[in-house]
Amino acid sequence: MAPKTVSTNYQTTRVLPEPDVFIHCSQGTRIPAHAAVLASVSPVLENFIDRPRKHRSSEKIIQIQGVPCDAVIAFVGFLYSSRCTEEAMDKYGMHLLALSHVYLVPQLKQRCIKGLTQRLTTENVVDVLQLARLCDAPDLHLRCMKLLTYNFKAVEATEGWKFLVKHDPWLELDILSFIDEHETRKKKSRRYRMEQGLYGELSEAMECLEHICAEGCTHVGPYDAEVKKERRPCGKFSTCEGLQVLIRHFATCEKKMGGGCVRCKRMWQLFRLHSYVCHQTDLSCKVPFCRQFQLKMQQEKRKDDAKWKLLARKVTSAKVLSSLSLPKRKRDEEIGGTINNPGIRSFKLL
Repeated sequence: MAPKTVSTNYQTTRVLPEPDVFIHCSQGTRIPAHAAVLASVSPVLENFIDRPRKHRSSEKIIQIQGVPCDAVIAFVGFLYSSRCTEEAMDKYGMHLLALSHVYLVPQLKQRCIKGLTQRLTTENVVDVLQLARLCDAPDLHLRCMKLLTYNFKAVEATEGWKFLVKHDPWLELDILSFIDEHETRKKKSRRYRMEQGLYGELSEAMECLEHICAEGCTHVGPYDAEVKKERRPCGKFSTCEGLQVLIRHFATCEKKMGGGCVRCKRMWQLFRLHSYVCHQTDLSCKVPFCRQFQLKMQQEKRKDDAKWKLLARKVTSAKVLSSLSLPKRKRDEEIGGTINNPGIRSFKLL
């Protein structure tokens, strides 16, 4: 049976000569086209066209099999107009991606990647993923992997996944490995945020401790000055109030640390941490035990000094990172003149 020639709308305003090449596709259909147009867009089609024929009088024929004829028509239409309709993308997006990859048409390939990304669902993600691997489309491959990760239970129930499990165990292993790595990264990120939150709380506690010992707050103040009764709560009163309760307990507790008082031990640790972050080398610091701890550090090299120094650097880093996350005007108010402090400029971010 002779091939059936379909009429083609080339979607171009150019005046075209008579077609001089025919594309044969499935179901015995052929599509008339122009060799010059095809060769100018696709180097693969150019090689087909330049291939010598057995008889000069015979027609130039290009075989494109394995995809629906309408998909080939949409492909040829793009070669002429550089446009692809949303309707064609809805129906033949995967076929067009395969054709653009095989015949080296990068503009159409990028259009298909974008279109398929927008149309990803739990039902088609497995098929699109396999095609993305075959067509060297890493961006589309990554989007498929992410959708699989976040919707794995729904994808697991699809026919595409069941087929994949039976026929492509290596791809199944890649997907499960990606999901496992994603969960590991999430746990690490969650743990990092928790640690940064803790360092941020300790940094705020150090500021409040200096504020209480230097200026005084509502209930506790410097040993050499009285706290005014009408004093208003400071901007970080929630932290300041807890510290004041600890300080008052520490001053009156009879057990102290030697007697196993947990609250006294916590206050002692805050005093020690302050001595590691304090940059005042003279006697001007009003926080209790600061100078004593610093002298002890210089005279004795304890095994846990490295841990305390590391904690101090992380607390200082959290303070600066927290200030950088604030709006500029508020950051200027928070930092004030401390940016000129050589201690702030000299610490190392970890």
